[in-house]
Amino acid sequence: MPAPLSLAAVQPPCVPRHVEANVAAHVGTIRAAQARVVVFPELSVSGYQLDAEAVEPSDPRLSPLVGACAESGTVALVGAPVGEHIAMLRVDGDGVAVAYRKMWLSDREAERFEPGPGPAVVTVDGWRFGLAICKDTGVPRHLADTAALGIDVYLAGVCDTDPAVPEERAHRAATGHGVWAAFASFAGRAGDGYDPAAGHSSIRTPDGLVVAQAGPEPGDLARATLV
Repeated sequence: MPAPLSLAAVQPPCVPRHVEANVAAHVGTIRAAQARVVVFPELSVSGYQLDAEAVEPSDPRLSPLVGACAESGTVALVGAPVGEHIAMLRVDGDGVAVAYRKMWLSDREAERFEPGPGPAVVTVDGWRFGLAICKDTGVPRHLADTAALGIDVYLAGVCDTDPAVPEERAHRAATGHGVWAAFASFAGRAGDGYDPAAGHSSIRTPDGLVVAQAGPEPGDLARATLV
């Protein structure tokens, strides 16, 4: 078994379409979380604005995230529109890279974005994190295909208005496949009608027990140690 690992699911305040402001909020959140791995909501860098400009991994506006991760020893999983995809970026002290591209899109999302090619895993300190973005979490095939990669944690960035939706999906992911589940959900104003977004980011054990949960307010977070 890998050594215990600290994990945070966070819900920073959001200024839709304002990458610099959102990156600054992310930096503060990374520092406050004091966790080895920090997962952010869907499209967290841009806000949930389907017409927002694309943000490439090489974008210099993301540099403060790299610095914050280097200072704190954190691996951050950050949401961003990258090219033709809704993506999850892996950010650490070495830089920024696309870790996953959302596979299952809503009808509105499909007007701008393309579905990603397949499930993905990132490994941190021996822990295998299967990645998901919002609608992915409601598709049993996505969960099954991701779990089949041999994961320890199902890690999702989401944007919903009803907190019951991610809560039910997180519970199903954990208990259905015997893995930890961590869902980071936007709170407060998130863009495109999500005002307020659901919040209540959470971390669950493989038997579905909620060990950490944020409230409905932006800036709150859930933090736990995986063992």
